Formats: sequence, structure tokens, C-alpha cells
Amino acid sequence: MMMDRYSLLQKIGIYAGIAAFLTFILLPFFEMFRTSLSPMDHLFHEPYELWNDEFSFQAYHDMWTKVPLLGRYIWNSIYIATVTTAMTMAIVIPAAYAYARLEFPFKELSLGAFLSVNMFTGAVLLIPLYRLMFALGLLNTYWAMIIPGVAFLIPTGIWLLRSYLEKIPRELEEAAFVDGASRLYTLRRVVLPLAVPGLIVVGTSVFIGAYAQQYLFAITFNQVAELQPLPAGLNQFIGYQTVVWNQMMAAALTGVLPVMLVFFFLQKYLVAGLTAGAVKE
Repeated sequence: MMMDRYSLLQKIGIYAGIAAFLTFILLPFFEMFRTSLSPMDHLFHEPYELWNDEFSFQAYHDMWTKVPLLGRYIWNSIYIATVTTAMTMAIVIPAAYAYARLEFPFKELSLGAFLSVNMFTGAVLLIPLYRLMFALGLLNTYWAMIIPGVAFLIPTGIWLLRSYLEKIPRELEEAAFVDGASRLYTLRRVVLPLAVPGLIVVGTSVFIGAYAQQYLFAITFNQVAELQPLPAGLNQFIGYQTVVWNQMMAAALTGVLPVMLVFFFLQKYLVAGLTAGAVKE
């Protein structure tokens, strides 16, 4: 009886913790959605209204008129995040494999040096990055937002993928070497097919990171309106005396939708990748 009661209390505690965590994560999105449905004169209504008969989707229609380039901004964000992810993964895959399988001088020291880059925020390095972009003639181009993003995402990608590749048995590669396969061929034909769940996890993490870090690089390295990503484009909802909060929240939710769709369609593979290797046989 005591064990059953303890088990019940344990389950209640677990579900209560999960509910509190989901509430903490989802409450900002709910408030954004509620704000996007509210007329401007109801946004700061007292007392707080969870729902109102005047709520509508009008802001989702008006935002395209308020900011005519909104569609371009959303496309720019997707394009920048996609190219950043592709370039990052092209560098991360061979680098992570080298750290997982090869022995070379200063291996752990160099990996630690890579990770130390993540200790600095983008704001700390804006001045040297600006001078570099200026020297290379990349200001006011997509590359001015893509290259810094790649640089900041590589260390985390290497660390995550290296941990996954280390779980793949070396015997599979050794068998390929015995058959005369080169290391590059083995990586492409043996290792990468087995590492697909890990690649999806790392790629998704990199894509979300690339999508989230665009604002700082955009407002610093780009002054061309047509090249701005969505986070920078949202500034156009801010006027001299007022902020069109409902349209801004509607545009923000619309811009987040591509990331949510990526996560939704890859959810099964993300779970498989995150749990791979959790049980040691």
C-alpha cells in the first residue's frame, strides 16, 4: 500500500513538473497569440482579459500592408538560416569525425579553444567582425550575416556531432579499411548513414540557432532593407509615438512558423537522435 501511494505521488510530482515546464515555455507564445488577436485599444485593458468577443485575425491581414516587405523579410530569414546551416554542417561533419576518430597534437586543447568561442556573445566581437566584413567587401550582403553565424555555430556543432560519432563502433570502419576503402569513402558510405539521427539533431539545432541570431548581425552589417531578415524587419512596426503590438506579434508568430514546422516534421528523428546511445548494451 505504501509503495502504491509512493508511486502515485511520484507520478503526480513528475506530471506537475512537466506541466509547470510546459507552462513556462508555452505561456509567452500564448500571450503573443492573444496580443495578435487583440485590437489596439484592448491591449492594455484592465482587468486582464483572457478572451474577448472583439478578438479577430485582422492583424494578420493588416501586417502585410503596414510592412510591404514582410514577405521578403521572412524569406530572407529562411534563406540565411538555410545557407548558414548548410555551410556549418559541411565544416562540422569532417571536423567532428576527425575529433572522434583521429589522433593529432593538441586535440583536446584545440577543441576547448573552439568551445571557448561560445563564451563570447556576438556583441563582444562586433567591432572586429565589422572591420573584417568591411575589409572583405561583404557589408550590406547576405554573406555579412551568414559568415558570422557559421563561425559561432561551428563549435557547438562539432561538440554535439563528435559525441554521437564516438558511439558508432570502430569495427565497422575497420572492416571497410580491410576491404580497401579509403577513410573518406568510409565516412561517406559507412559512418554518415549510421549517423543520420545525430546529423538531424545537430542540423536542426544549428538551423534554430542560425534563425535566432540574425538580428544582431543584420542591424550591424546590413543597411539594405531588401536584405534584412525578419527580426530586423519587425522594427518597422515601431513608430515615433506608438508600437503596433498586435501586428508585430502576428508577424513574429508568422516568422516563427517555419522553425516550428521543421521541428514538427523532424520530431520523430530528433527523439531518436537524442536518445541514441542512452542505453549501453
